Amino acid sequence: MSDDEREEKELDLTSPEVVTKYKSAAEIVNKALQLVISECKPKSKIVDLCEKGDSYIREQTGNMYKNVKRKIERGVAFPTCISVNNTICHFSPLASDESVLEEGDILKIDMGCHIDGFIAVVAHTHVLQEGPVTGRAADVIAAANSAAEVALRLIRPGKKNKDVTDAIQKVAAAYDCKIVEGVLGHQMKQFVIDGNKVVLSVSNPETRVDDAEFEENEVYSVDIVTSTGEGKPKLLDEKQTTIYKRAVDKNYHLKMKASRFIFSEISQKFPIMPFTARALEEKRARLGLVECVNHELLQPYPVLHEKPGDLVAHIKFTVLLMPNGSDRVTSHSLQELQPTKTIDDPEIKAWLALGIKTKKKGGGKKKKGKKGDKADDSAEAEPMDATNGGAPQE
Repeated sequence: MSDDEREEKELDLTSPEVVTKYKSAAEIVNKALQLVISECKPKSKIVDLCEKGDSYIREQTGNMYKNVKRKIERGVAFPTCISVNNTICHFSPLASDESVLEEGDILKIDMGCHIDGFIAVVAHTHVLQEGPVTGRAADVIAAANSAAEVALRLIRPGKKNKDVTDAIQKVAAAYDCKIVEGVLGHQMKQFVIDGNKVVLSVSNPETRVDDAEFEENEVYSVDIVTSTGEGKPKLLDEKQTTIYKRAVDKNYHLKMKASRFIFSEISQKFPIMPFTARALEEKRARLGLVECVNHELLQPYPVLHEKPGDLVAHIKFTVLLMPNGSDRVTSHSLQELQPTKTIDDPEIKAWLALGIKTKKKGGGKKKKGKKGDKADDSAEAEPMDATNGGAPQE
């Protein structure tokens, strides 16, 4: 077998080492999420919370694979974002930003971690209050959670991406909510956070994606955003954008010195994964980033909004399509929800009743799991409320 073939062969879930790296990244990102939630209090500065999430991921990944011959890249795969109320996503402000949390805010916390390019992402919705979440806030979170549960059960070998898109819209409608347009779930591969196989959240004429079938040993980030509004995201202010990803296939000779300086810093520090402008020298960054974006050297992740008063929930998880079934490796348990709607639709109920593990043939002798395999059999067909996230600390 040539080196290239061996390299190709080792990069998916058929390699136990790859599975371990995904699960280690997942364990770190689950704990980082837990930490950020525990620190979310009224009047906390959002930028400080985002920094705490990123620092924890850097610290924990930094402790791993220290003494190996080959240098292993590891760290933040997606900067911590905390998007509040009608803000949909990607809010990870600069150090100078004074935004704080308030009692009753609905927070969408989104983050990612990687080890050797094997990425685990997670997003979770938390309401800053004591006691159960009620009313439309409970509806929008329950809609995202139930849609995520259904997606988990339909993303399996042999099923198509279109099946998932249609199903999650139906689930959101049961709670009188909308799935937010333009949100994509992606296949992930080593160092690729947004692979070519895509799960569209809403099918409409403007956003077409290729039909794709899920296959064994693939990894997906499943991304569900629900809204009590129209589900049509708006970009209000480009200056709010702070997260970018280097477009590796683009070249351009930058004219401004500040741009060249920033682009060289980005190329060294963040050659592949998304990063936040907070990690760059702030004054120069502002000037330089504009030229880099205008010439498509960087792909921006804009901060998007629904209308004021609309409520938005976000749940994202990473799933490994293992030979013995789907393994959801990132999650966090939800607060108690008391939605105003319940699911009566028999088709949705049937989806939710599907198991996520395939039964092993023969005696099904369970292999002894490695460290970090805890989440392996945490759920059969139960809704994913109480999985490996542990209860939120207050």
